[in-house]
Amino acid sequence: MSASLPDAAATGGRRRELRALWRLALPLAAGHAGNQMMSFVDTAMVGRLGAEALAGVAIGNGIFFTLTILGFGCVLGMDPLVSQALGAGEDERARRLLGQGLRVAVMLGLPLAVLSAIAPYALPFAGVDAATAHEAQRFVLGRAPSAIPFLLFAAQRSYLQARGATRAILLGTVLSNGINFIGNALLIYGDQTLVRLGLPACGLPALGVIGSGISSTVALVFLVAFLGFAIRALHGPTERGVRRSDPALQARILSFGFPLGLQFLAEVGVFALAGVLAGRMSARAAAGHQVAITLASLSFCVSLGIGAATSVRVGLHIGQGDTPGARRSGQLGLVSAAAFMSCSALVFLLLPGALARLLTDDSGVIAAAVPLVMIAAVFQISDGTQAVAAGALRGAGDTRVSLIANVICHYGIGLPIAIGLGFGAGMGAPGLWWGLTAGLTAVAIGLTARFLRLSSRAIRRA
Repeated sequence: MSASLPDAAATGGRRRELRALWRLALPLAAGHAGNQMMSFVDTAMVGRLGAEALAGVAIGNGIFFTLTILGFGCVLGMDPLVSQALGAGEDERARRLLGQGLRVAVMLGLPLAVLSAIAPYALPFAGVDAATAHEAQRFVLGRAPSAIPFLLFAAQRSYLQARGATRAILLGTVLSNGINFIGNALLIYGDQTLVRLGLPACGLPALGVIGSGISSTVALVFLVAFLGFAIRALHGPTERGVRRSDPALQARILSFGFPLGLQFLAEVGVFALAGVLAGRMSARAAAGHQVAITLASLSFCVSLGIGAATSVRVGLHIGQGDTPGARRSGQLGLVSAAAFMSCSALVFLLLPGALARLLTDDSGVIAAAVPLVMIAAVFQISDGTQAVAAGALRGAGDTRVSLIANVICHYGIGLPIAIGLGFGAGMGAPGLWWGLTAGLTAVAIGLTARFLRLSSRAIRRA
């Protein structure tokens, strides 16, 4: 009887931890899905303009996120610092970290916005056809200003999720998506939308893809303003000492965030590069790639939510000096992600055509997307596992190993296989995606092994 008591206590501890993890993960997953919905809506609304417009948005979004994700990761260097501070009961330090994170976001956001606007003009030199390159340039011109609010949102989200105040993230994301949907309808198609709704035309111009970019920018500005009010309501006006610039704390954020930003850059970059390579094959191949990656990104959002929750839970436990609790949080996060992504893999395998038709009515694009959606089913578990393992390591303050794993696995394993199969073996876009699958699987194995090894001994606070 007495021998069973420790087992019962351990089981109860796992159940409590799993409940705490999912209470945090569900709204965060919904928030991530809402952010991805902006790209989903952009793709769906632009998909009716033709393959060149759809491919242009695909490549443009890839360029924008490839560049700004570096800054996004830098700001998320807050994650282990904020969660560990709160775990140790240091609320004032957590608030100072928020203020410095917002400063870092502004400092990085402006140059990244300029770079994003310029980068698409290099596409013709990469072999992308002129019509697709032109559409990408126009889309990013409208999207580039959102780099600053995108990074501000990263700082706000990091703080709110560590405080457990996730409802504001969810509500703000839902409202901003509503704004983006309306903005897309009005700015892409102009008076045509008003007429379809039975309203009189007012001379509203149809801006096409640039209207989609502008709409996303406006939606992100709203989201940042909404979360700003939510943070103020959480603890009232912020004292001057908490707001004052602290270069040492900013450097501390960047010391964790820069490797994380490079890790995100490596991961997002390889998918963006695959989109450019698909664009070299044909506009239809690039459009099919965008449809499939948009669908895969939606399911991945749940794993991102679980990964973010796991990062917070691991960080809180470490702040409390509880390494076994941190290990338990990481393991439960990994199991949760694998379970969900197994279900999404089944949906992708059974309904690839129906899913593709949610984004485009072009039969050629649907035909190009279907095999890619089915390949995405294969890498679902690997994709979810690597996201949560990276989150667990981030909560522990270990961001450098995640960077090394992503660079080696994506560019040393995945990309060579993708190019070899896509071009050398003549498999086209499916060959590119099999290479991506190999890279993701290698990352998942490496990061999971790293977390299990790291958490097998006491983890020091960051």
